[in-house]
Formats: sequence, C-alpha cells, structure tokens
Amino acid sequence: MARATPPFAAFEWWIAWRYLRAKRKEGGISVMVWISLIGVAIAVFALIATLAVRTGFRTEFVGTILGANPHATLISRSYGRQGNLIDNFDEIAEGVAAIEGVTRAMPVIRSQALASFEGRNAGVEVVGIRRDDLLSFPLIAEPEVSYGDLADFGEGIAIGTGVARALNAGTGHAIRLVNPDGAKTAFGVSPRVNSYRVAFIFGVGRYDIDRVRVYLPFEKAQIYYEREGVADEIQIFVEDPERIDGLVDSIMEAGGGLRIWTWKDASGAFLTALQMEDNIMFIILSVLVVIATSNIVSGLVMLVKNKGRDIGILRTIGLSEGSILRVFFICGISIGAAGTAIGVVLGSLFAIFIDPIFEFVNMLAGGGVWDPRVRYLSTLPSKLTLPDVLSAVGLSLGLSLVVTILPARRAARLDPLESLRYE
Repeated sequence: MARATPPFAAFEWWIAWRYLRAKRKEGGISVMVWISLIGVAIAVFALIATLAVRTGFRTEFVGTILGANPHATLISRSYGRQGNLIDNFDEIAEGVAAIEGVTRAMPVIRSQALASFEGRNAGVEVVGIRRDDLLSFPLIAEPEVSYGDLADFGEGIAIGTGVARALNAGTGHAIRLVNPDGAKTAFGVSPRVNSYRVAFIFGVGRYDIDRVRVYLPFEKAQIYYEREGVADEIQIFVEDPERIDGLVDSIMEAGGGLRIWTWKDASGAFLTALQMEDNIMFIILSVLVVIATSNIVSGLVMLVKNKGRDIGILRTIGLSEGSILRVFFICGISIGAAGTAIGVVLGSLFAIFIDPIFEFVNMLAGGGVWDPRVRYLSTLPSKLTLPDVLSAVGLSLGLSLVVTILPARRAARLDPLESLRYE
C-alpha cells in the first residue's frame, strides 16, 4: 500500500521542476511550457495596462472637473434674464459655507461673450469671480501650463491657453469682449464692448476648459453684464466631492429655495459611459486571460501523456495518488504564477512609462494618435493602483488553479499496470 506523504513535500517540488525543464529528447514539453507562460504573461500585461488606463481616465477626468469647476452650484428656480439672478448672494454663501463638510461657497457671474484680438475671434464662457475665490480652484491656482502671474488678477483677466491660441494673444495684450445682449437704445440693443488686459494664461489639461474659459473680476463682470448687486449662481466646494449627494439637502435648506446642480449631475453621462466601458473592457480582457490559461491544460495533458511510464514507476515505488496529483498541480500553477509575475512587471512598467511609450508610437505614426480635442485630455492618463493589480493577479492565478485540477487528477488516476504494460 502506498505510504502517505506530507502535502507538497520537497521531492514533489523537485519532480515537478524536473518535468518542467525536461528537454524534448527526455520526453519533456518545454516548448508548450514556454507558450503557456508567454500567453499568460501577455494576457496579464494587457489586463493590467488596460485597468491602469481605465483608472487613469476616470481619475484624470474627475480631477480636471473638480480642479477647475465647483463641486456644486446653487441657481435660481426662476427663468429668464432677470428671473435667475440672486440678490442676497453673500448671505447665502456664508450660510452654505457654515455647513459641515463644505469648505467654500462663492458668488459668480456666468455668461458668454465674443472675444476679439487683432482680427481674430473666439466664443468664450465668461466667469466673473473674486481673486481669492479663483485661487481655491486647484488647477487654476497650479495649472499644468501657465503664463503671467495670477496675483495680477483684478487689474487684468485670466484666459485659457486655448483661448490665447485662438486669438494669438499673450499676457499684457488687451482683448475685447463683445456682449451682444448689451445696452438698449432708441435704435435697438447695442452690443457692449469692453477691453481687458490679459494678466494670466492657464492650461489645466482639459480641452473644453482651456478652449473657452475666461475669468473676469467679479465687480467688473457685474458692471459689464449689468448685474450690479446680484449674482448668477453660488458655487460650492466640499471636503469629499464623491459624497456630495449626502450634503444636497443641507445645502438646499441653506440656499433658501435655490436649486442645486452637482458635479455628478453635470458629468453623470460621462461617468456612466466610463463605467460601462470599464466593465466591458474588463470582461473582454478576462476572456483573453481565460484563453491564455487554457494553454496550461494542453501543456499538462501532453506532459501527462509523455510521463505515463514515469507515473507508473512512481506509483509502484510507493507514491500515492495525492502525491502524483500535487506534482502535476505544481507544474500547472507554477506556469500560471510565473506568467502572472512577468505580466505584472510588464504591465506595471507600461503604466508607469506610458507617456514616453505613446510619444514614440505617435512619432512612428506621424502624429494624430492622441487628439485632445476629441478626448478632452491633453495626455493619455494612466494610474496604477493596488486593487487593479490584485484583481488581475487574482483572476490569472484563480483560472490557472482551476484549469490545472483536471489534468492533475487524470495523472493521479492513471493505472500503473496499464502505464507499464508495454514497457
């Protein structure tokens, strides 16, 4: 009777290692081992790289939204040019700012205008805001690209890099803002035209902000848009933007009947689309991992077939079915673990050095690989996180373990007499 041995004894690991590194002339399957290992490594690499880009997209998208936009906005329930104005804006802002979890509340003027400079024109979104309030926007206070000094805001205005590029204007230049809804005269409505010196140019890395955003000092915006003593909306910042929904009721109560519009309401469609894309991509790449780990089955089946004589000898000298099962289980899981480790390293390096990699790809393709005007981000984002890596590792190792069981059981159940009948 076969004598029981401790699970995963040293000799079981030694036999498994001999089988994995055996040459073809010795009846080994080194080629299939390498094919299986490379397949698992590529699948894990692709999964980690995709998860990193996926997480980077959402982080960058949410970061640029929250870095250059408020977390919530209070607006009037009325409609029309005069109906949507807020007259007690400072009182409301102070009340909202006193709510626990709210860090800042500020009144702003928000409208559109036509910017013009030396024959060039661009439609812009004008935001009238106080300088201290403007400094509370992280990406405006510390943008990716900047020219001039934000401290001069008040004597001049701040514009996005896209606006500056469209107008071919720089700091110190005086651009004109044309408000078509200007002063009423006996001959109709006359557009209001004012000139403002550019004090600061910012680039936050989001195309739809850099291309249209113009910041005007609050008092000057009130005068320019004939909003003396009123504001268009109250913009709000909170400590944890992801939990803004829990503060909605308190903010509305302090707002005295004003409507609230959160950043999730404004960008909900984008976030939903990103989440759907994330789920689909994970499922697709999981199938790739399934296919890659299936190669382990082929390799182990061939190994069991080639090592039938060895299995018969091992059984006759006393190895139990459990020991044979564990030997081939070690073979299969070792291939999966080694491929997973290589894939994790390659995927992590890709996520870390994605910028130079895509610059090289863009150079080879002659440009156009990444268009910020379409994707709203200036660079391809990537963020490597531990949960993403662990999910890829868990999926790969779990599948490797599952697919290894059947061929290992087949090897353990081989009849030693049948294996040695023709030897």
